[in-house]
Amino acid sequence: MAIEKSTLQSPASTCLGLDFGTTNSVAAMIDGDGSVKTAQFIHSGVTDSVCRTALSFFKMDYETQVEIGLWAIDRYLADPMDCRFLQSFKTFAASSSFRSTAIYGKPWRYEDLMAAFIEGLLSKNESFPTRPSGRLVIGRPVAYAGHAPDAALAETRYLTALKRCGFDDVHFVYEPVAAAYYFAQRLEKDATVLVADFGGGTSDFSIVRFSFGKDGIRGIPLARTGVGLAGDRFDYRIIDHVISPLLGKGSQYKSFGKLLDIPIHYFANFAAWHQLAIMKAGPAIRELRQLANASTSPEPLEALITVIENDLGYPLYKAVSEAKLALSHEVQAQLSFHSDGINIDATIRRSDFEQWIEPDLVKIDQAVDLALDEAGLTIADIDKVFLTGGSSFVPAVQARFMRFGEERVETGDQLLSIAAGLALIGQDNDIDRWTVREN
Repeated sequence: MAIEKSTLQSPASTCLGLDFGTTNSVAAMIDGDGSVKTAQFIHSGVTDSVCRTALSFFKMDYETQVEIGLWAIDRYLADPMDCRFLQSFKTFAASSSFRSTAIYGKPWRYEDLMAAFIEGLLSKNESFPTRPSGRLVIGRPVAYAGHAPDAALAETRYLTALKRCGFDDVHFVYEPVAAAYYFAQRLEKDATVLVADFGGGTSDFSIVRFSFGKDGIRGIPLARTGVGLAGDRFDYRIIDHVISPLLGKGSQYKSFGKLLDIPIHYFANFAAWHQLAIMKAGPAIRELRQLANASTSPEPLEALITVIENDLGYPLYKAVSEAKLALSHEVQAQLSFHSDGINIDATIRRSDFEQWIEPDLVKIDQAVDLALDEAGLTIADIDKVFLTGGSSFVPAVQARFMRFGEERVETGDQLLSIAAGLALIGQDNDIDRWTVREN
């Protein structure tokens, strides 16, 4: 599959590049002067190019209403028991076991959820002069998240949702390939480029050979690999090692004269904080009270019950995310959380964090090695390495790529590069050379 930069549509094209992510989503178009313009979202007076991939459903005048992004989080926090909140739902795109979820008695299929989010994203956008329609270029991971993912099923679901949003001309491009094309705009000579894209749910890798000729730049993809882990897993490692032990994980309770460990499944919900609201409404909270009464150390479990009953999951999640971000530029970070009688002050050393995520980093190394093998290349054959995505800020992630030589590794526009690359690809009249189809 060859990629050229010579046959472009008019910059006035309404082609939309959409990076539909697990944690965040970004949309981009080509402006009248040929530059990339990203959608802008204004929330509480703050403008951002990134929209959180989240949905809230609530009732108003007996009708089901939907909010997206930070507005969805606001709605959930305002009344978590009268609101159905979903985040990271992209992880179910390729799951055949996910058929639908019931919301106020109505089944919502995956394509229903995605269409609701895309409609909200387009309506919240403040920067595009008109609602985009026509051609849409959407990114897809090399490897979808989940057990035995079905890429063809994900594609069918995407197409159904996007057609409902008014897009009939839809093209799929691997996310790291889009990032590679964006990065190629800064090249000045022929180069073989490895792009590592770290999202919320997946980490994807692509190797592309770019060359310059009289017709402009030409790119030939050589290999693509991926692994179903990324930023969300790193957050979970902090939760598992720092937060959960303070809320009862690893403690014991008495049952018929025996000491038993507190079941760990209660703490798995901290990987997705909104699940705590479900625990509040279900039998789990009653079970936790019984365990606290029988516990040899009841205080931590009582704190867990407070977190659940008082809907403190989201602020805890924010505290974890802020600590992880701080570790990107400090050798240690303070994780602080104070609310409703719960006081958590923990110092996290970067060295400890790196040890916790080491199993994940090994899998990332293996995926990169596989890409090199598929391309028939060695480390010495890679001229440039481009790191993109939120977790590319993590020093331990960057360090894994120093084997290519520090002078070859570059980062930049970590959250916007994929959407920008997709929009640029959308200007190609021969766009089929870029795309990948499962069906």
